[in-house]
Formats: sequence, C-alpha cells, structure tokens
Amino acid sequence: MSTPHNNAEKGDIAKTVIMPGDPLRAKFIAENYLENPVCYNEVRGMYGYTGVYKGKRISVQGSGMGMPSMAIYSWELFSEYDVDNIIRTGTAGAISDNVSLRDIIIAMSASTNSAYASQYNLPGTYAPTASWELLSQAVKVTENKGVNFHVGNIFSSDTFYDDAGSLAQWQKMGVLGIEMETAALYMNASRAGKNALCILTVSDCPLKNLSTTAEERQSGFRNMMEIALETAVSI
Repeated sequence: MSTPHNNAEKGDIAKTVIMPGDPLRAKFIAENYLENPVCYNEVRGMYGYTGVYKGKRISVQGSGMGMPSMAIYSWELFSEYDVDNIIRTGTAGAISDNVSLRDIIIAMSASTNSAYASQYNLPGTYAPTASWELLSQAVKVTENKGVNFHVGNIFSSDTFYDDAGSLAQWQKMGVLGIEMETAALYMNASRAGKNALCILTVSDCPLKNLSTTAEERQSGFRNMMEIALETAVSI
C-alpha cells in the first residue's frame, strides 16, 4: 500500500535501502550501479529505485534535506515497507581540523540541536548511534578501498545558516563534521528496532572556506556510493 509520500507497493522496496539526501544522486546511483533498476517512486520528485547489485536486491531513494524530511521517509520505509537497513549517503561540512575536503566520514553517533527526541518523553538526553553491524562492515569496506576516512561523532543541525556561528564549540568536543539528517535516521531506526548507518563525503570545510561544486556533490562522490553498496551486499 502506498503512503502520502511514496508510490511504492509492498514488495517493491528491498530490505536494504541506500538513501542519499539528493534524489538526483539516488537516480545517478540507480542508473550507474544497479542492474535493471525499476523506479517505484516519483512523488515530490523523491526518486526511489530497486535493482540488483552484485546479485543482491538493493533499493536507493532520496530523503530530501533536513531531519523532518529524513524522518518521514525513513520511518515509512521501516514501518510501512519492512525495510531492515538504511544506509545514508550524504555530504557534510568538516569541523575537525583533521578532516579534509572529499574525505569519508562514517558516523558512529550524531549529536544534534534538534528537538526530534522530545516525542519519546525520555527522562534524559538520548544519544543516537549507528548500527554496529553496518558500521563494522562499512569500516572494513572502506579500509579495503584505501581511501582517507574517519569514524566518530557528527553534528546533525536543524540550521544550515547558523546565526550563532557555533562550529568552533562543536569542534572542541571532537565532532568531525556537520550535516542535517542523521540524528533523526538513527532515532527512527532505534525506535523501529532496525539498522541505520550514515556515510558522508566532506563537500566543504566552512571553517577554511573550501567547497566542492553542485555537480560534484550530485554525481562525483563515487567512493561513498561504492562503500555503501559494498556494505549493503556484505550484510
């Protein structure tokens, strides 16, 4: 049965979904890596495809920007379409001085300034974390690929244009990079009893005024795409 945000029917979506923020990146992955990709969703331009990668059925779908959008799409995948694993493939701004443009960040945990966890009425501060199974496999895949990568805490922000200029404060706590979706994904996965992981490519270094192009962000970060796909087929 379709949802207000997804045209797919039960069975159209694989158990593992690669989930970039940019729906055009989802389209690129499907068309360049999957065998016989079938488009199951075009609602709001949030493309979703299912195909085969190295003999395993895999889906890829955009999430849009920000935690509210990620929260809607990932929750529907987990709860309405019986998805077991979501691997986010996104971009991040480097916060740590040790992280460079185009490096890979594998997010072990996600700090946040979002109020998303307030819905759970927890008597404390919840720490959203990745699935160990996905995380450990992604690290092995990335090591074998021989690319420069980092594993640690990221910051999921509700604001892209931050009036407070708070990156230096997060930097001193060892946070690797900033993005806008992962904390909600990890919370949804935990609540649903499912697995989630975020793999990021550093697209800009805001504290150093360095950045990549929009075209490169859409289709150029192949290391990240291939790490996610190889992780997906290894679980």
